[in-house]
Amino acid sequence: MNCYISKNYKNKTNAGNKAKTDIEQIIKDMGFKNVGLPQSTHHNKVLSFFITLIGILKAPFCLNKGDILVMQYPLKKYFSFVCNMAHLRGAKVVTLIHDLGSFRRKALTIKQEIKRLNHSDYIIAHNDKMRDWLLNNGITAPLGTLEIFDYLSKTKATRKETNPPYNILYAGGLNPRKNTFLYEIGEHIKSYGFNLYGNGFDATKAKRKEHFKYMGFVKSDDLIATAQGDFGLVWDGFSISSCTGDFGEYLQYNNPHKTSLYIRCELPVIIWRKAALADFILKHNIGFAVDSLEEIEPLLANLSKERYEQMRHNTTIISDKLANGYFARTAISTAVSALTNQESLYPRE
Repeated sequence: MNCYISKNYKNKTNAGNKAKTDIEQIIKDMGFKNVGLPQSTHHNKVLSFFITLIGILKAPFCLNKGDILVMQYPLKKYFSFVCNMAHLRGAKVVTLIHDLGSFRRKALTIKQEIKRLNHSDYIIAHNDKMRDWLLNNGITAPLGTLEIFDYLSKTKATRKETNPPYNILYAGGLNPRKNTFLYEIGEHIKSYGFNLYGNGFDATKAKRKEHFKYMGFVKSDDLIATAQGDFGLVWDGFSISSCTGDFGEYLQYNNPHKTSLYIRCELPVIIWRKAALADFILKHNIGFAVDSLEEIEPLLANLSKERYEQMRHNTTIISDKLANGYFARTAISTAVSALTNQESLYPRE
């Protein structure tokens, strides 16, 4: 039996929970059985804690020899317990990584995180860069990659005529303490503008604020249908010259969920060249990779309408795959196949 554990989500509006509930839906559609409690949404912290705890305690006793359990990581202190109990019951564990606590949050040391993850029988990393980092830091479990997070939604992007000058859409935290670059880039803009979606933008602190249009917070389905912009920007940190700080440097290894949202909006992507997802963007010809945000002005000024339309067309193809769970389904099917054919794996230590 192939199975997973659902849990309580305090809300489904933030990117982290959206990614996890999408994975649950995808594996449910693949025929996996939920061995936890039914998925729920309770905002109360105490109630949320006990619902998740009861589901975690219940799950191992529903497992049998030969079962494969897909776990979404992190699961905080429960992860090692569930893996150990699954192995005692003769089941195997596939771990799909959402976030590494040893990076941005510094919740674990690298050694602690690797030790925890090595309880897995198979690990699905975000991309090749994260896979290599895990291997270099001592992962012994077999590794696969997701490539990019899917983004389930029945909403269709609105097709519109696009002509220069182009505008850039940026979605996320807009507070100057998190994304200082937004407040500096205005000095380097001549012909394009920013449409900002999210909370916390302080226009009084932005240089050349006439280049910015603040749209406020918009729910993801509504954004897909109404997005105003021609490119989505994936950038983080303090500087326009490079992605810096814990959030910026993490782009070298993780798959930001906003990238998937942009693609679901059918917007080509502009991304930091050192970001792990830059390879995916360039491979599928759905945008540009830049070393510095100062490159955007000449890049857009010299962009032909024909090339933009080709990238937009390619983005539509990937958007359809994200909407249908293609990448998670492929990665999980590969993991299950590998564990079913045990001779293809190295022994788990």
